[in-house]
Amino acid sequence: MAKSRLKKAALYTLGAFSGVILTLSLQGYANEKSEALPVQSLHTMAEVYGQIKANYVENKTDDAILEGAMKGMVNNLDPHSEYLTVKDYSDLQESTTGEFGGLGMEISSEDGLIKIVAPIEDTPADRAGIKSGDYIVKINNESTRNMTATEAVKKMRGKPGTSITLTLARKDETQPIVVHLTRAIIKVKSVRYKLLEPDYGYVRITQFQEHTVSLLADAISNLEKQNKQHLKGLVLDLRDDPGGLLNSAVGVSAVFLKPGVKVVSTKNRDKKEGMVLKAIPQDYIVKGNDPLLNIPDELKTIPITVLVNSGTASASEIVSGALQDYKRAVIVGTQSFGKGSVQTVIPLSNGGAVKLTTALYYTPNDRSIQAQGIVPDVEVKDKNRKFESREADLGGHLSNPLGGKEVNGELLGGHKKSTSATATSEPATQDTDGNTDKESSKDIKTNVPSADSDPNGKVTNAAGKKDSKKKNEEDWLARREPNPAKDVQLKAALDLVKDPVKWNQSLGLAAKKPVKTTDKKDKK
Repeated sequence: MAKSRLKKAALYTLGAFSGVILTLSLQGYANEKSEALPVQSLHTMAEVYGQIKANYVENKTDDAILEGAMKGMVNNLDPHSEYLTVKDYSDLQESTTGEFGGLGMEISSEDGLIKIVAPIEDTPADRAGIKSGDYIVKINNESTRNMTATEAVKKMRGKPGTSITLTLARKDETQPIVVHLTRAIIKVKSVRYKLLEPDYGYVRITQFQEHTVSLLADAISNLEKQNKQHLKGLVLDLRDDPGGLLNSAVGVSAVFLKPGVKVVSTKNRDKKEGMVLKAIPQDYIVKGNDPLLNIPDELKTIPITVLVNSGTASASEIVSGALQDYKRAVIVGTQSFGKGSVQTVIPLSNGGAVKLTTALYYTPNDRSIQAQGIVPDVEVKDKNRKFESREADLGGHLSNPLGGKEVNGELLGGHKKSTSATATSEPATQDTDGNTDKESSKDIKTNVPSADSDPNGKVTNAAGKKDSKKKNEEDWLARREPNPAKDVQLKAALDLVKDPVKWNQSLGLAAKKPVKTTDKKDKK
């Protein structure tokens, strides 16, 4: 019996080893830089495969084992690379072409946990008070431990109007937070605007979408109509903007830059410059005519300030970096997220795909955003923001190719760091079975159809819940109404554009700040 089992394992090992060698050999010939195969590592991998087939308690299929191996191989590269099964790839294609019910937030995977980069404004997640840096511990009753970001997105999406419960861990809270939400069609209003006072406008971009550039042009036109003359200054708010379409970022930059200048470029692993996008119509027009044809010339010269924080990521960092490099805007706030990598989805022969990080973004002055983000020229911290999370917090993140000090997330406002959830350990809200301590958790319910009942069907106090909903709604509206009297970052940005001398003196200040270079002492 034992001999038979060992013989079976040996046959599995030999078969797997031969198949892997054959496949990699064929691919090696197609590679311009053919390298010697890691024979010992492949042999060990084949041994593991054989032991699983021969001795694992469940009878796993070859496809299941090898699919798991492929997932691990790609997921181990960096937080943004991922192997997509046939269904995963199909879901991804659907989500980019049709409407779907969701919650409205940008998430990433960190050390086996699901972390929120930023909630998207005016979505169920935003209205529920979900914050950048929160960890999703459970989706309904399922633990998210070792769940990929794609898997988490699939579980959170669903038919609009259906309910979902998320259990969150927050670094400044000692107890888990339970949030009940209702899925909705995510139709983000990507551009908002307001005339803060005569001659000075405010524009907020919540996400870079297909129509963002034309909406920005309309916003500026309406601001000037309200002002009855050209603006003398503008505040561009990119706080908690998780990014979006690259061409939209180029178009937004083109509003304020001279025509034809470089906005962003990419470099691959050989450090060779790849894609270069400039402030020209062909690099930002998706379809139709140029939406920037009637943009006032004054937008190229008037004082501009850009508000950023740790939720400012990807495309919004590209805009901030370009305006900072050309000294067209003073960057105000706190250091941005630092997501400076390019992902490419490559279809595979089995119908699945692999999402790989294939390049890094560079600003016009050849700065890499990766794991460092955009440093504000004028740092102003948000007193109401308790925690800031960044790319450098993500396990396995790519280092900045130019060296320099990476900036991690931090607790703000004098809050003591809690041990309830950290990026490197299991949140204290879970026991060994992944169960949440519901009795001691905070329970936040948003405006959902079944809001008068808890998950167990018990009726709650309707009057109290109505008051709670009203307060939550008022708090949400207060957060979204631009008010310099209540927003220290916005006030600082507005004061700068109203004082051209001080604005000029603040341009490019971040470049003058001392940068600590990475050395052996910095490496852990």
